[in-house]
Amino acid sequence: MVTFGIDAHKRTHTVVVVDDVGRQLATGTVATTTGAHLELLGWAEGFGVERRWAVEDCRHVSRRLERDLLGAGETIVRVPPKLMAESRKAARTYGKSDPIDALAVARAALREPGLPTARLDGPERQLRLLVDHRDDLVGERTRIVLRLRWHLHELDPAWAPAPRSLDRAATWAAIEGRLDQLAGGDDVNPVVVRIARSLIERCRGLTIDINALTGEITAIVTP
Repeated sequence: MVTFGIDAHKRTHTVVVVDDVGRQLATGTVATTTGAHLELLGWAEGFGVERRWAVEDCRHVSRRLERDLLGAGETIVRVPPKLMAESRKAARTYGKSDPIDALAVARAALREPGLPTARLDGPERQLRLLVDHRDDLVGERTRIVLRLRWHLHELDPAWAPAPRSLDRAATWAAIEGRLDQLAGGDDVNPVVVRIARSLIERCRGLTIDINALTGEITAIVTP
């Protein structure tokens, strides 16, 4: 069994081949294109049928490589970045960092049993993307709600919407009604009123998007 350790980057991947005791057998560098990955597979076949690939778990730069290798029936294990920190610190050499890192990835795969195995993207990744996007929108709405509350307090310190109610159509309507009452007052800043209305519209739009994402996430999770 040979292990191909890969130090992945945006434009190139450095590969180091080790045997079952961690001795380095060969090294190489390939581009990050599907054609280059096919050539890499041809090169790997020269080391025998029993092989696996070890990739540091940084899928933003290794996703295409993993997809191509998995599509060809190869086995890939993902090495968590925390396992690589000490190896990089101890072995860094000017001009040769990529091969050293690739070797460290391969040896970590030999040393650590039970590393996660890569799989082709499926519902799991779609779900993760949707959940992360929904969380971002919720965070953005929360920041807008806080700003809106400050503006409402400036306009009328004696009045405020109920806590945790600014994701509801009834609350937005009540605020807009209150703004209509305040608008034109001698001691009311019209710019603050205008900004408050704008923030309500943003809350409304974000809530529509958040609710739509919730429904989409539920449809994926339920089965």
